[in-house]
Amino acid sequence: MAKIAALGAYFYQAALAFGLLIVLSHVLPPAEFAAYSLFVSIVQFAGIACFEWLRFACNRFYPGPDDQSERSEREAIVAEFLVSAILCPLGALAALAWGISAPVALVGALATVLQSAGELHLTLLRFQQAFRLFSWLQGLRATIFASATLGSAAVSADFDHVVLGILIANFVYSAIAWLATRRLLPLNPRWNKAAARRHLAYGGISAGASVASLFAPLGLKAVLTTALSPAGAAAPMLALDLLQRLFVLIVSSLQAIRYPELVSLFDRSGEGPAMRQELGHYYALLAAFSLITVAGLMALLGPAAELAVPEELRASFLRTAPLLIIMALLRALTQTLLPTPAHLRRHLPAIAWLAAGDCVATCAGALLAVWFYPGSDVAIAAGAAAGASVAIIGGSALLRLVAFSLPWQPVVLSGVAAVVSFACIRWFAGTPLLASASALAATLLFGGPACLALLRWVAR
Repeated sequence: MAKIAALGAYFYQAALAFGLLIVLSHVLPPAEFAAYSLFVSIVQFAGIACFEWLRFACNRFYPGPDDQSERSEREAIVAEFLVSAILCPLGALAALAWGISAPVALVGALATVLQSAGELHLTLLRFQQAFRLFSWLQGLRATIFASATLGSAAVSADFDHVVLGILIANFVYSAIAWLATRRLLPLNPRWNKAAARRHLAYGGISAGASVASLFAPLGLKAVLTTALSPAGAAAPMLALDLLQRLFVLIVSSLQAIRYPELVSLFDRSGEGPAMRQELGHYYALLAAFSLITVAGLMALLGPAAELAVPEELRASFLRTAPLLIIMALLRALTQTLLPTPAHLRRHLPAIAWLAAGDCVATCAGALLAVWFYPGSDVAIAAGAAAGASVAIIGGSALLRLVAFSLPWQPVVLSGVAAVVSFACIRWFAGTPLLASASALAATLLFGGPACLALLRWVAR
């Protein structure tokens, strides 16, 4: 149940973040909200640039095959974090050249360090299998951030007060997290040259692959805007943003819960029967839950569009969303499921080539669609989905790196739910209510039993 609670903590955090964004967009004046959005984006990018490599290294090398390795890895990771933290003030100095004021640059650097420290700390907890404590801190962190940010905006609806709330939230959470885990995770930094070299090599390539995967949606947006004009691209871009975010949330949450146990088992036991079974269950979880998500999205697409999508965008949204759902499914699996054996074996070239191939194939598919069917939003979405399918077919060769035993039943049931749900919204397109009802029935009929089996695997 601790792992189910951890999964719930991820969804709670996502719901609060989404709600916070909506509230702030209504509370803050447009110019102030734009400044806040830019500040958050800069902090996120700075966190990736300075600390993403270390988070990836932690994912792979901590805790290690024994207690001594666990302690030395943690000490090295903390030392490396402190060294990386020095880069943030340097980045703040560089930001001054772009016209950003010194106070904002300094606050941004401080927020980057504190937020990255919190994320790395939670990663350490996950890999120690301390899921109860992780769930509590994850939920508390989301609550503190939402409360402090909204409280500051209530005092004064401007950029300065919102940023002050973010900073206060970071300090408060950091203090609570340290007090709650000071015995479980003693943070004693100790520089280890060999570990730093190993962490930087693996973490740098993995972080680069993560950044490369971000270029695919950016490239697709550029294709849409160029081919359809900004106004014509608005609906498919809205679908792309919403659907990609949902898939990333689901897949990354499952990965965060199950991957630590997988790494520990591989490092401590090698490729025995237990590893093959655990790896097969992990693949089944990612694939089946993703397919159930596809089925559910297809079923709810029509009603959701009626409620949330402006009328002038709705027709294009409904035309392109099913294809973009398929693209999001394929890319989510390419980014998480396929590179797992390469991460376990630390096969760095495979990790880099897979990420680059996914980005190039997805964007190339969209460009080819523009060439053959200029001005068609459906063709661009279909081309992107086709490109993503090429990437996942080519990348599937990586699964041979580590043997696994896949339990097929939940994957097949989830696949049937997705296919039938998609067919229903196509067959009954003229009757939206019947289309949604039949697709939802198929999702529950085929996906329900699979979902129950998958949740039991998560909980054990």
